[in-house]
Amino acid sequence: MIGIVGIIIVFVMVFGGYLAAGGKMAIILKSLPFELTMIGGAALGAFLIGNDGATAKATAKSIGKVFKGAKWKPDDYRDLLCLLFELIRVARQNPVALEEHIEAPENSSIFSRYPKIQHDHEAVELICDTLRSASMNYDDPHQVEEVLDKRMEANLHHSLHPSHALQSVADGTPALGIVAAVLGVIKTMASIDQPPEILGKLIGGALVGTFLGVFLAYGFFGPFASRLKGIAEEEDHFYRLIREVLVANLHNHPANICIEVGRQNAPHQVRPSFSDLEEALQNVKKEAA
Repeated sequence: MIGIVGIIIVFVMVFGGYLAAGGKMAIILKSLPFELTMIGGAALGAFLIGNDGATAKATAKSIGKVFKGAKWKPDDYRDLLCLLFELIRVARQNPVALEEHIEAPENSSIFSRYPKIQHDHEAVELICDTLRSASMNYDDPHQVEEVLDKRMEANLHHSLHPSHALQSVADGTPALGIVAAVLGVIKTMASIDQPPEILGKLIGGALVGTFLGVFLAYGFFGPFASRLKGIAEEEDHFYRLIREVLVANLHNHPANICIEVGRQNAPHQVRPSFSDLEEALQNVKKEAA
């Protein structure tokens, strides 16, 4: 919602100020379709040249996140901590019973209680791979911790690709606006024998290209790229919480302490309160009894 509000403010402030200063929309509206075709088409073509198919698809899918926000909400963090608590308890009480949950999480009675997490491939793999590593009796928990760090870094780098791709478009759009403006000037020079009022309209139409390139770059593409970067980093906290809890488990801390370590490492805006999490964990214990 806040993204839509931002777009409305951009349009109202830019064009409202222009009209308030006595500007005429007619020349902009007349030139807009042609300038937008040149600038938008060239930006799209450059985007496709500079990125592979996977990045192009990921960027298109990520645009919705600008308005929806990050995938993981506060309730999901609470559910994740409850899920990890259940798995850690099973691992310590009956390691053999844990195998059915980490080898076939899609059929696990524990994972099925948290469907949103169960359907996230990366979260499930991260949990299962780490618990599987723990069952291999690593002599040094820091070995697993180092592997997790590298995995986190790789995942974040991959999730930032749409943001970087869109930022490249934002960086190039002003120059494409200049290209469109130069073409407009070339068109104007071909009509140099026309009266001043006609030449003025032609020059004004050419300058719409420069305006549109800068307007799209700094009013939309740049902010979209920045927002996608922030969302990718915010979603990364969800996976890092998994790392924190399972690393604490590798160090043989009590299950409640492992979960508290994860809670404390969650960002403030999505961190469940101690009392809410305690109540949720009590419900988990009752269901398991």
